[in-house]
Parts: sequence; structure tokens; C-alpha cells
Amino acid sequence: MTGTTSEAEHGPAGTVWQSAPYPVLLVGGDGVIEHVNDAARALPAAAPGVRLADAVPAWLADAHRLVTEAQAHSLVTEAQGHPLVAQDVSGLVAPVRGLIGDRAFEAHPTPGDRGSGVTWWLVDATDHERVSEALRLERRRTAFLAEASNELLSSLNLDRCMEVTVRLAARHLADAALVILPAAGRRHPVAYCGPDGRVVRENPAVDPREVPGLAEALRGFPPVPSRWIDPASAPGWLAREELGEPGSMVVTALPGHGVPAGALVLLRRSGHASFSEGEEVFARLFAARAGAAMSAARLYAEQAAITETLMRELLPPEARGLDGVELSARYRPAGATELVGGDFYDLHPAAEPGGESLLVLGDVCGKGLEAAVFTGRIRTTLHALLPVAGDHGRLLGLLNDVLLRGDRRTFVTLVLASVRRDGPRVTVRLTSAGHPPPLVLRADGRVEEVPTRGTLIGMLETVTATTVTVELEPGDTCLIYTDGVTEARGGPLGDELFGEQRLREELEQCAGMPPEALTERVQMLAAQWTGGGDQDDVAVIAITAPRAGRETTLPGLGRESASPRAGGGIS
Repeated sequence: MTGTTSEAEHGPAGTVWQSAPYPVLLVGGDGVIEHVNDAARALPAAAPGVRLADAVPAWLADAHRLVTEAQAHSLVTEAQGHPLVAQDVSGLVAPVRGLIGDRAFEAHPTPGDRGSGVTWWLVDATDHERVSEALRLERRRTAFLAEASNELLSSLNLDRCMEVTVRLAARHLADAALVILPAAGRRHPVAYCGPDGRVVRENPAVDPREVPGLAEALRGFPPVPSRWIDPASAPGWLAREELGEPGSMVVTALPGHGVPAGALVLLRRSGHASFSEGEEVFARLFAARAGAAMSAARLYAEQAAITETLMRELLPPEARGLDGVELSARYRPAGATELVGGDFYDLHPAAEPGGESLLVLGDVCGKGLEAAVFTGRIRTTLHALLPVAGDHGRLLGLLNDVLLRGDRRTFVTLVLASVRRDGPRVTVRLTSAGHPPPLVLRADGRVEEVPTRGTLIGMLETVTATTVTVELEPGDTCLIYTDGVTEARGGPLGDELFGEQRLREELEQCAGMPPEALTERVQMLAAQWTGGGDQDDVAVIAITAPRAGRETTLPGLGRESASPRAGGGIS
């Protein structure tokens, strides 16, 4: 006992420790129990005259040994002229915890004066431990759900969502897990993850009726509770050999956004504890998050497929050779993530050998998807007007009538090019409707502007346009482009237009260049001029009369050209 505590309070006749709600043991300096209170009956062997080491668990006996060693050190220190009071000794040994039977206790030592003994106060901490463990469990579960949400929502890819779901489930909820999706055709896509953490994708022949609760879970609505499975009756694709003898299995639905997302099957080995009610509820919380992510990924994939199908009709066609004429066409939308925009081109090969092929290059007002939809409307209309393609004026007039019946706020500028091979030459009839005039790059490096002019389409009741015929000698190229090239804004100060004059000067250096290289060069010049700033849509078509010995071998591509030859003219 301490020197500040009276015999009436803590002695054999005292009531403070005797009436304490927790066991109290008074242990003498020789390690023998001297007194116990009524609550110490939780320790049947703890009685006066019994050595403490024989009456209590090892964890408490070891703690007592440390306290007595600290007391001995205190006495030695005091004898050397460095007093150390008992209160300081008690601070050297922190309270210790351990089990006595099925209860958890926290033991607090109170050393007596000058090594006279130790009083042990044993506080029952069982309920506190349970609450603390429940809190730790909830924190772990909350952290896991946050991790799961982050991983599942980081991708709108259905395959990745399946893999994340089974990997997290096998790591945190069970020894192995499977995700089964609703049938795709005659088979159900399955993802499996075992104890090794490796995810396997499969498409087995699954009959959901063989697994209790699986068919209902795959239907997804109305919600169904988790369903326990008898491991002995589980089919082979469910009970994997690598897992050993299965101990417990449970099927949980993956609820989607009004549509079935799939089912989650959790498996534990034989000998492992079955799923508790709390674990089952937690598994359903995880399944709800996984199902929402997988449902969103599935809907995104469906929408992407629909968009791709619709977008395919809006994308410019692949450039291809036209009856011995070398050709290259390129398109680049304004946005880095966009596929279509307001610029477009179309290629309509001749219906008969030796006839005229029609090339169209245009620029509608606006950018992005709205402009692309208007572009699709124009391309469809032009395709319907192909029977009158030989008369550019009539074709433009009919197209203008169609557009005037729609939204008057939209219009388009166009260049029509009717192309025909005439022996070694190529004849091109060009008509501009409010569009920048085409340029002809001769084989000797001269650049000529084609003097065709006309009104834009879709704004005025009457369309006027002039058609100009150009003769391309071998090695000559006719370049048709949209204003995304000449109106590219950049340069040293960032606000200067690229301009037609600069384009002509650059083209003079490109004499003899194959058409595919020329179109790439023009697009690159516009991109470099903007220096990574805002860009407009760019569409470019190059029509070239092949030199002798040069043949078109692939659509839009040709072999290396021979030396350039001069010639040709505009009529």
C-alpha cells in the first residue's frame, strides 16, 4: 500500500477495495496473495496465501514481475541518494490487458511503500473491447467500401468492373468469388478469382436453374435476398478444385439501375467460419455498389455501340483511286476528342468506265456534333442528287431548295469537282459555292488559283456559281481545302491568320509530291501555325494526274513519283 492511503481505506478491514466492482488482489513483496475482495471470485485459484503466479494467467504474472523489478530498482536508486517515490514506480509499468476465462480484463498496478507489495485492480474491459472491435471492424469495412467504390467507378469498362468485383470480394469477403452476368447469347460471361488473387474470364455453359437463387439473382428485379447453397450440390464450374472442399457458399444479386447486372457468388473453404449475419449484410452493401458500377458500364457500352453505329454514317469515306486518277483526302476535326465536325468530303466514283467521278468538299456553319448532323443531311441529299451530278448548277440549286426548307440559320459552302481521265491528262470541272477557290500545283512548282466563284448554299433563294475546267498534266495536282487551313490563327504573336498567300508559297516547295504526302503536309502546316492553340476543322483533297510509269496500287496511295513535268492550263 502507498504511504498516502490509510489502513482504514485499504487495509484488511477497509471497504474501498473490498466493495470494488472489479477483482482486487493485494500481493505482498514475496509474491504471495495477501488479500482478495469479493469480486475476485472470478479467479477461483486466487486466495490469500497462494502465490500470484499460481493463481493468475501468465500475462498478469509477467506484469507483476516487472512491477516488483521496478520497485527493487527504486530502492537501489533511493539508497544511492536519488529518491524515487512509489508513484513514479507505478508510472513505469502501463496497465496490461489479457483474458481471464472468456472475459477481457485491464490490470492496473498500485505499488506499496518501499517494496511492501502491489495492489492489482482488474477492470473488466470485455464490453469495451467488443465495442472497440466493432468500431475497428466498421472502419475497415468503410475503408473497403470506399476503396471498392473508387476502383469500380474509375472505369466504365464492363470487363474491368467484373474483374475488380471478384478480386475485391475474394480478398475481403471470402476465399473465392465469381461474378456471373446475364446470358450473352447462349452463354453467361463469368469472372472467377481464387485465393491466389488471379482473375480468370470464362464463358461456360451455365444453367442458372442448377444453382438455387442464381436464376432469380440474374433477373435482377424484384430484389431477392441472398441464397445459401449446399456445397455438395454445387456444379463443377462453381465449386473449383483448387479451393478444396467448400465449406459455405452464398449467392447475392448485383442490383443494377432497373436492369439485371448479374450475380455474385462467395465461397469459403471447409473449416472456415460461415458467413455471419453482419457479413452477409456487408456483402450485400458491396454487391449494391458493384452492381451499380457494372450496370453503368453496360449502359455506357450499349450507348457507345449505338453512337458508333450512327457516327459511322457521319464519318468521311476512305479515299480511293478513281479510274487511274491519284487521290488523297484527309479530315481532322477541331476537337482532339471529336470524330466529326463541320468540314466534310465525299467521293462518288463514276457509274461507268470512262465517266466522271464526283468529289465534294464542304464546310457547314458551326462545329462539333450539331454541325456533323447537318453535314450528314447534306451528304445524304447530295447522294440522292447524283443523277444530276453532271450539271453542277442544277445540283447546287436543288440542294439549296432542300436546305431552305429546313433551318434558315444553317448554311454550307461547297466545291464540286467532276474528275475524268483523258489519256495521260486528267480533266477536272470545278464549281465553288461560297468556298475558297481551289489551287493547282503544277509539276514545275507554279501555283495557280482556279477562278470559280459562287454563292453559299442554304441562305439565298437563288444560287449563282461558275464552273471552270482544269486540265492536269502528268504530275499536276489540284488542291481543294476548307478555310480551316487559311484561317488557322497563330504565328509569332498568336493572332495572325495563315492566309492564302502563305499557303501558295508553301505549295511551291511541294512540286512533285505524291497527293497523300501533300494533304498531310497541308494539315501539318495549319497545325504548326496554331502552335497547339484553338483549331478549326480541316478537310483537304488532292487530285493528281499520274506521271508515266506511276500506278495507283492502293486506295489513296501511290508509288514514288518520277521527275516532275510542266504543262497544263485552265480553260
